[in-house]
Amino acid sequence: MKSSVIVFPGSNCDRDIAVALEKMQFKNQMVWHKETKLPKSDLIVVPGGFSYGDYLRSGAIAGKSLIINEVVKAANDGCLILGICNGFQILTETGLLKGALLRNENLKFINKDVNIKVINNTTKFTKKYKKNQILKINIAHNEGNFFTDPSHLQELNKENLIAFKYCDENGEISKKSNPNGSMENIAGIYNLKKNILGMMPHPERMVDELISNKDGINLFSSLIN
Repeated sequence: MKSSVIVFPGSNCDRDIAVALEKMQFKNQMVWHKETKLPKSDLIVVPGGFSYGDYLRSGAIAGKSLIINEVVKAANDGCLILGICNGFQILTETGLLKGALLRNENLKFINKDVNIKVINNTTKFTKKYKKNQILKINIAHNEGNFFTDPSHLQELNKENLIAFKYCDENGEISKKSNPNGSMENIAGIYNLKKNILGMMPHPERMVDELISNKDGINLFSSLIN
């Protein structure tokens, strides 16, 4: 399976995701943001980091990059798109995903491992997980507070477009287990066709028992299979 990772000035998780993809036997290529053509790809990853230093607004400048036009075309043609952290923010800036990522509720940068629950395990991204499985995944963001309008929130619930929710170690979804104030504890969402996933937690950091855990590995094994 062929993957492409988009690289922006300020990206700092592009190599992490490349290592994870290659570990899972993807044939991966790194694509600089000024490129105007994408290599043939089954999966495109918009990685985490601080594209353009998060100036103006997180993901806003990256969302206007030349290569994004090709990402949008590929997404509309059904290519699988994964946006992680800043990548999620960029996908909302482009309109590929609805909603917005606001400043964390406590107005502070958060970097810690949190628990998330698998809400929809029937997609190409999550089929190797069990429904309601609890994962421990790292988050590292300043603007991870997911917000959207009531009609979109209704659509997310009705069409089963919520991928993950923040929870505690027992799976309880509550304000106490919500690290950033996200509406309904949402940690990741799909588009209507479910070929695009945006998520704030970093699954690429959880693929090796020696440095973290392997809770992120089944996202990549779902895709490769």
